[in-house]
Amino acid sequence: MASVSALLNQLFLFFLLWLHTLSSSSQAVHHQYSSEFRYPFIKKASSFSSGGHGDPAYDYIIVGGGTAGCPLAATLSQKFNVLLLERGGMPFGNANVSLLKNFHITLADTSSTSASQYFISTDGVLNSRARVLGGGTCINAGFYTRASTRFINKVGWDSELVNKSYPWIEKQIVYRPKVAPWQAVVRDSLLGVGVAPFNGFTYDHVYGTKFGGTIFDRFGRRHTAAELLAPADPQKLTVLVHATVQKVLFDTSGKRPKAAGVLFKDENGNQHQAFLSSSLKSEVILSCGAIGTPQMLLLSGVGPKAELEEMKISSVLDNKFVGQGMADNPMNAVFVPSKKPVKQSLIQTVGITKMGVYIEASSGFGESDDSIECHHGIISAEIGQLSTIPPEQRTLEAIQAYIRRKKDIPYEAFRGGFILEKIAKPISTGQLKLISTNAEDNPSVTFNYFKHPHDLQSCVDGIRMTVKMVQSEHFTNFTQFDKQTTDKILNMSASANVNLIPKHTNDTKSLEQFCKDTVLTIWHYHGGCHVGKVVDREHKVLGAHRLRIVDASVLDESPGTNPQATIMMMGRYMGLKILRDRLGKAAGV
Repeated sequence: MASVSALLNQLFLFFLLWLHTLSSSSQAVHHQYSSEFRYPFIKKASSFSSGGHGDPAYDYIIVGGGTAGCPLAATLSQKFNVLLLERGGMPFGNANVSLLKNFHITLADTSSTSASQYFISTDGVLNSRARVLGGGTCINAGFYTRASTRFINKVGWDSELVNKSYPWIEKQIVYRPKVAPWQAVVRDSLLGVGVAPFNGFTYDHVYGTKFGGTIFDRFGRRHTAAELLAPADPQKLTVLVHATVQKVLFDTSGKRPKAAGVLFKDENGNQHQAFLSSSLKSEVILSCGAIGTPQMLLLSGVGPKAELEEMKISSVLDNKFVGQGMADNPMNAVFVPSKKPVKQSLIQTVGITKMGVYIEASSGFGESDDSIECHHGIISAEIGQLSTIPPEQRTLEAIQAYIRRKKDIPYEAFRGGFILEKIAKPISTGQLKLISTNAEDNPSVTFNYFKHPHDLQSCVDGIRMTVKMVQSEHFTNFTQFDKQTTDKILNMSASANVNLIPKHTNDTKSLEQFCKDTVLTIWHYHGGCHVGKVVDREHKVLGAHRLRIVDASVLDESPGTNPQATIMMMGRYMGLKILRDRLGKAAGV
């Protein structure tokens, strides 16, 4: 009788497993077909036909299907034939991209197929750049908030058109978050240290404390810029994924070089050429991001002539400013331990201070097994002692060994969350240079964090505020930890291997040293193709015809507290502006 019962149990378990497999398979198939139905214009790069007399010529070729590139392509396709080339794959059906609970896994994935491409700045700060249709919206923390009125006026954008472009994004992929307990405590502690008033839920950039929007829906599913392709005209738009552009092709027969098309590789390594139509108003538009766009210009022969010749790249247009003025908003994270488990949350609350720093928070990711067993940057709760290893021995191999040992650290050590402090408008800047002519390789990037003393002082002010927040009764009541000293609070963060910068014994005694030793990125890099130096105010490349840039590389300041809202808006805005400039009233927009 017992053996029959055991057999029935086994059959029941097999049945449940079969149902789960069937359900997962049907969901995957459904998602695949629904994506194909909604985006019939998205194809693999190898499907592209080139070399024949009947090949299509495009009104616009957009390089980079990211945060700005997707809304730009969708908008231009309403009137013109558009080719959008993205080096990464599809975000749809990728659980690491789509699910909030897996946010950290994509950052930890350093494989060649990951949606994020790992790189380390020469400063020693670990970083990631997107490699997927939808760009940074597929790998970021999801926070959505608009730029300030001051920023819009500074860059010279038409405020009426800006205010039409933001809602176009928001209606499609932005949500009001269900505020997590950790985020509510951060709100209360911000108000307690004087970051007031409380402005409630708003997209607007206003001083004080607020809740912003998110691209994660109430089920924890991410909605990305790739979904902004849905309103495109499917007869006028072609999107190719796994299409790695090698360079822009130029016609150099005239006084100025004229963009003629692009050379790209498909997923099989085969090369293709795509060309613009003969119209003088047709354009190649670079939308590869602040890292990818200056890199693409240099690979195409646009940049400092001497540097190009060193790399054996033929100079098409000599411009010493390409790759200069690279900036990132330096961030420092303070880990706050909790005696009880903390629900996962990404950025929902922000404190916009009048001293030039922003305060945000995340929680709960350190507690998952995935977090404990791998390193993933800003939300790694790595409460180990890597800093006891002498700097000259702190190699990548040593860090990997440390990560493997992390699983032996008590599970409770990973409970808690982070308060994130970042500089609003860093003055310190650096540069980007090629180290390879392979378009798939990362360039060399230097941000020069805290080189300017004003940035360092702003960080110190922000850390002081953060410590006060952690010591407040709002946090001690929530975490069930007694009020801790400043040294103890900062030492937990200083001892984590969050970057490759050598630690100092006095980094918790000197807030200046703490800022320098524990600096992180929050992926808000910008610059490298500034207005007035590389492009004009219409973002057309100076000294060239039919070449434009639409992404954060043209900005000398990251918009708002978090840039994704404004970069997506920028894609829509520039698309509408191009249509208006080219068609006038016939644009109908």
